[in-house]
Amino acid sequence: MIMLNGFLRLTGRVALTGLVAGSLVFSAPPAPANQEKENTLSAGTQTASTVSHPAPVPLVPSSVPSGRQALLLRRLWGIDEIHVRYTASGSLLRFSYRVVDADKAKVLNDKRVNPYLIVLKTGGRLRVPETEKIGKLRQTVTPENGREYWMAFGNAGHVLKPGDHVDIVIGTFHARELLIESAGPEPRVQKP
Repeated sequence: MIMLNGFLRLTGRVALTGLVAGSLVFSAPPAPANQEKENTLSAGTQTASTVSHPAPVPLVPSSVPSGRQALLLRRLWGIDEIHVRYTASGSLLRFSYRVVDADKAKVLNDKRVNPYLIVLKTGGRLRVPETEKIGKLRQTVTPENGREYWMAFGNAGHVLKPGDHVDIVIGTFHARELLIESAGPEPRVQKP
């Protein structure tokens, strides 16, 4: 019995040591295959401090919300394919979305509600501009399933650039930390 207790204590220590060592090994991010090759090739000519490492890749490559937020926006607000694009040479930011449930998406097109965009780096707010002839630069028709809708926010002084994060608030609707995309392909033209 004494020998068994001693064995268990010894194996417990070994297991604990292995667990700690394993967690240290697995907690470090894996190096890309090409980075290991770069480090071994440059080791003879450069010191370790001057080896260049690739820039970190952003977690969200476009303004499309994370999977969790996209699912939430689809379930609660009936929209998907959400984009914020830098447009009109940066003077406007175009927020667009596709309606999948028209009843849930009504608040986004309600003309009585004034949408605004929150600049996350400063806390400032950008509004939808209004022109004398056209009115507000947004769509306020009753939403239909499968159609894309948009609104534009003024970006005077080019406060925001592609890569910045913003929130969009329209009444009770709130989309968080959307990434501004650079000017991309022209929006799809929908036939009646």
